[in-house]
Amino acid sequence: MMNIFRSQKSFKLESGIEIPDFHLAYTTYGQLNEEKNNVVWIFHALTANSDAAEWWPGLVGKNKLFDPDQYFIICVNMPGSCYGSIGPLDTDPLTGTIYYHRFPLFTTRDMIRSYQQLKNYLGIQKVFIGIGGSMGGQQLLEWAVEEPALFTYIIPLATNSFHSPWGIAFNATQRHSIENDPSWKNKDPKAGLQGMAIAREIAILSYRNYHTYQLNQREEDTGKTGQFKSESYQQYQGKKLVKRFNAFSYFFLSKAMDAHHIGRGRNTVEEALQTIKAGTLVISISSDLLFPPGEQQWLAEHVRNGVHIIIDSDYGHDGFLLEYDKIGNAISEFITQ
Repeated sequence: MMNIFRSQKSFKLESGIEIPDFHLAYTTYGQLNEEKNNVVWIFHALTANSDAAEWWPGLVGKNKLFDPDQYFIICVNMPGSCYGSIGPLDTDPLTGTIYYHRFPLFTTRDMIRSYQQLKNYLGIQKVFIGIGGSMGGQQLLEWAVEEPALFTYIIPLATNSFHSPWGIAFNATQRHSIENDPSWKNKDPKAGLQGMAIAREIAILSYRNYHTYQLNQREEDTGKTGQFKSESYQQYQGKKLVKRFNAFSYFFLSKAMDAHHIGRGRNTVEEALQTIKAGTLVISISSDLLFPPGEQQWLAEHVRNGVHIIIDSDYGHDGFLLEYDKIGNAISEFITQ
């Protein structure tokens, strides 16, 4: 069930900007037990929403690894998104007008600091398992550093402790495609959508890889000279996102990913990782081009209780969303050790 948490407290962002209030959309499954020790907090990736059972059906749901009969499961729509939490198409209470291009940047650290208020509102003092992939994993790591005693276990998948120059280049190029859409400067919810469609086509190349396209987009007709399957697939992915997202959210969330760096203000990344107390299972996807396994290996080596495993997959970065059985088995084995 999706709910809305509204904070009436002034909230200061890392940028120094202070907003008078904010709201978060969150979905819960199951019930908090009397001991309050059965919480599973799931963090979603860039364009997903708070309904984890929808986008992670192989892991969340009845008789799945994260079963609401056993756990109290919560997932929050990250600030800046367009699925219920504060975002660029909301009204700025200070001006009475829609934010649009003036939306203040929520970094991944700002995001988890807003979640802390929701956690306190729900009476959660301990999270049994925190789990998230990609940008969701970035938020999880920020929180595990910010509150080391909060999590019993954390499971970051296909993520990193700071965003790489490679990842930033992909995001920046996507934003350039939005900025070059003639409609982008308009104060209109539909501004920049064609640019965002191209941005998504660029992103899909980083989420998949050469072998994924060989498996799914190969042409059987050797005489074909145009209208290739891979070309139409790219266009389909761009158009599909346009139907459910907006360019403003895409723009600001990608900037938040680029700004992710758990070492900021904490001396070094290594020192920040050393503060994590939770049992840590870091999961890589073997064919991930965007977040290569070396990033997760390095991460695990610098967490005191870090364990690193690689899931073999042809699906590239998206393997963290699709390899349910392999991921579930790895988590079950780790938690029951």
